[in-house]
Amino acid sequence: MLVAMGSDTGQDIDDLRLFHTAEHPCGYWPQRIARDLVMDPRDPQLARWYPQALQWGFRRSGDIVYRPHCQGCRACVAVRIPVLRFRPDRSQRRCLARNAQVVTRVLPPERTPEQLALYQRYLSARHRDGGMDDHGPSEFDQFLTGRWSNGRFIELRDPSPAGPGRLLAVAVTDVVPGALSAVYTFFDPDEARRGLGTLAVLHQLRWAAEQGYPHLYLGYWIKGHPKMDYKRRFRPLEGFNGRNWRDMDPGDCT
Repeated sequence: MLVAMGSDTGQDIDDLRLFHTAEHPCGYWPQRIARDLVMDPRDPQLARWYPQALQWGFRRSGDIVYRPHCQGCRACVAVRIPVLRFRPDRSQRRCLARNAQVVTRVLPPERTPEQLALYQRYLSARHRDGGMDDHGPSEFDQFLTGRWSNGRFIELRDPSPAGPGRLLAVAVTDVVPGALSAVYTFFDPDEARRGLGTLAVLHQLRWAAEQGYPHLYLGYWIKGHPKMDYKRRFRPLEGFNGRNWRDMDPGDCT
């Protein structure tokens, strides 16, 4: 499959080393068993492979580049938004209007105490007992930035006349030739009604358009999973079928 798609990296695909993980409980459907296909994390050329890996439906978590490869299950669909064709729907326009005063800052991926505190609050509220709620500084760095990725932290803040206002959200975003990739977003759990997760994607799209990036990768979408439902509202949405990217029909997502 990877050979058929080819490579734009200038590297020989025969040099690419892939591994299957052991089976483990699925992080999305706990009653299912999952397995991943992982690029060799020791490969010194992993950063060069990464842009092509995104086109092959892979995703980054820390220094690991992976995609689901489960026995008998293809529920995880890699999705991306074609930036220039995107048009916000009515709900997304309301989200932008509701948060029109939010200030956006694009920063190097360097952890601050304020970001860490927000990250820990978010995990405690949204992923309690999920294995991540005890993350500290080292876990923050390992999970969100890694050692080789070229990323940015997109901060969303309330306005303030005296310096940076209250931190509302951070969208961890990888930058590769031709695309942005939404790695992880965390936000103030007390402000969930403001739609900060959706707002973060809208600002990633805005930044992608300003910088001339044609695609924003959103990771995986799973039909029927409540935590993934928001992704289907970004139209048009392209899904990866294992060989090609194609526009997903609205009927595919319901």
